[in-house]
Amino acid sequence: MGKTFTRVAVAGAAVAGVLAGTASTAQAAALDTNIVIKLPDGRGSMTYIDDGDMFQVCDTKADGHGVEGTVIDDENRRMLTVDDGGDAGCDKGGWNVPNGIDYFQMTLTWGGGGGTVYSRKFNE
Repeated sequence: MGKTFTRVAVAGAAVAGVLAGTASTAQAAALDTNIVIKLPDGRGSMTYIDDGDMFQVCDTKADGHGVEGTVIDDENRRMLTVDDGGDAGCDKGGWNVPNGIDYFQMTLTWGGGGGTVYSRKFNE
């Protein structure tokens, strides 16, 4: 009985280890689906939150200028625009990112001038 119990205990520990490793990998992959872009000098950010297809735009400096985030398709057509500035907190907008071969990109601009920041291209 001692050898059988030991074999069962070892097998059980191995299965638990595999399941724990699988759960950690799945959780890490889920976290990687969010995309964040940031303006220079800490002026603002835009985040794509895959869970619910939400886009959050944050103006992070009280400098009199807001920030504007857009979602564009592969032909530069605007799918969604979210701006933030002049109030506390961030603003959000939802847009269902479709499945398929179309690719989308986020852009972020500061109302005080300067260049536009682009995310990597993505789809669902």
